[in-house]
Amino acid sequence: MRHILFSSLCLSFSLALPVTSLADPALDDVISAYDAFQLESSPDAMARSEGGVASTWPDVSLARSARTTQILQTLSNQLGEIDTDALDEDEAINHAILSTIIDDQIMLAGFDENRLPFTGDWGYLADIVFSVSRARLRTAEDVENTIARIEAIPAYLDVHKTNIRRGLNTGWVSYADPFNTVIQQLREQVEKSPEESELYEPFKNLPVRLSEHEKAGYEAEALAAVETAIAGLTDTLAFLETEYAPRTRVDAGVVNLPRGKDYYRVVLAQHTTRADLTPEEVHEIGLSEVARIRAEMDAIIEELEFEGSFADFIQFLRTDPQFYANTPEELMMRAARIAKDIDYRMPEFFGTLPRLSYGVEPVPASIAPGYTTGRYSGGDPETGRAGAYWVNTYALDQRPLYQLPALTAHEAVPGHHHQIALSQELEDVPEFRRNYYATAFGEGWGLYSEHLVAEMDIYDTPYERFGKLSYEMWRACRLVADTGLHWYGWTREEAETCFEENTALAAINIQTEVTRYIGWPGQATAYKMGELTIRALRAEAEEALGEDFDIRVFHDVVLEKGALPLGLLETRVRAWIAEELAAAEE
Repeated sequence: MRHILFSSLCLSFSLALPVTSLADPALDDVISAYDAFQLESSPDAMARSEGGVASTWPDVSLARSARTTQILQTLSNQLGEIDTDALDEDEAINHAILSTIIDDQIMLAGFDENRLPFTGDWGYLADIVFSVSRARLRTAEDVENTIARIEAIPAYLDVHKTNIRRGLNTGWVSYADPFNTVIQQLREQVEKSPEESELYEPFKNLPVRLSEHEKAGYEAEALAAVETAIAGLTDTLAFLETEYAPRTRVDAGVVNLPRGKDYYRVVLAQHTTRADLTPEEVHEIGLSEVARIRAEMDAIIEELEFEGSFADFIQFLRTDPQFYANTPEELMMRAARIAKDIDYRMPEFFGTLPRLSYGVEPVPASIAPGYTTGRYSGGDPETGRAGAYWVNTYALDQRPLYQLPALTAHEAVPGHHHQIALSQELEDVPEFRRNYYATAFGEGWGLYSEHLVAEMDIYDTPYERFGKLSYEMWRACRLVADTGLHWYGWTREEAETCFEENTALAAINIQTEVTRYIGWPGQATAYKMGELTIRALRAEAEEALGEDFDIRVFHDVVLEKGALPLGLLETRVRAWIAEELAAAEE
């Protein structure tokens, strides 16, 4: 769900690295060159490596993108020259993941995605505010760098404007709904004074070693920079409202964009890490899962002896006050208590736990209206920033408590925080391994975690078990809706039908989620495809090992190498099963 706030790697820009600088195609040399490329092309990555904060923004111009593709193609060619049979397990994983990252980016480069740099609830505009507001200013240099970065926002916006105009000229434009969410969030930013802006947030906690005189000077500079940035955001808002809005596309899916079907095949394979599956096959898997989960939901309704139809029960869940918090504080307290209950059970199911902690925080008010019901925001062990499980407290009558255990399991532990923090804490691996986020692996693990906490006895009532199934149905309907929108050309109303008829999701969640699928093709399919793979591998291991199956060891095997493409995960788990069987025979 890096938007998720976390992603694999940002590779849409380039650096001044000679393409011919690599004479030795050995794996370590390619990795070193790639790491150097990543640092020099990402201001955030470079700043983190130096223990500070960034002073500039990435170069997202068309020329830089072309240069990036050229460099990546060189690296890909050199990876192809390496004899993979001679690599040990960790080297083979490094090679496979790096090849996946690079090849995915090369394929996507052919579609010039910078023409459409937002997905609805996320994009370059949200990222600007998010990146600056999260900056931790420890030194005077950090303060000066952050001011410089804020001052550079208007120029950064102008480069994006050029890219977006190229999208308008080539027919690569947003559907109205994701675009409207972007506009709503942008208006919230430009209507604030500099003092109220999230861009000014870091300057409320200046380094204590600064004198009062220095602090006053920096605060004045920061306010002036924020005022300039707001002016740039206001100009962008005017551009989007007057020049872009009248030309948003009529059809929700990408199927009718230039090369839309080719694009969807690529992003579907990228997010699921399953290039062997066609959109038609993914759609059919979704329909099959919908039927299976619906039968389990009907069984719970029968258990509760509810008198009425499935639709009546859903209406009851959506409207009865007992299922909703009365205040944001109550919702946050319930989420925090569930998170702590799961924390208590974690050692029973995992041999390895991350060192990095996490907290429970509300979704920032500036983005809450168009934002999903919850999300994980990754921490940073190097800078001492904990992970954050975000809970949306906007529109409380649309945030049912019976779904909160499943949401918490997915976004916090044993879901995203547990898996991502373990990846960040990997030792003796290249940096790209720590940052790699295979959507099907990460989101599949999150959905698997919703099942796992049932074994921890976290679901206290039939309603919470129904909420868990409703969340699973949500992910099954994603397979149906995403392929329906982007492959079969469905309308948004057709895509919403599966959720309306089969889940207890509130209307605002259905609308927000479908908007997200429209704006982020393929991503929504990764959850179910990854979860089905992990559950199938666990069943395979349980059957093969019988009484020798150890759930703690299995989970460590799945997670201890970080995120993996699903095919590589299957290979790894099956090799472990074979080793366990061989050891048992000795």
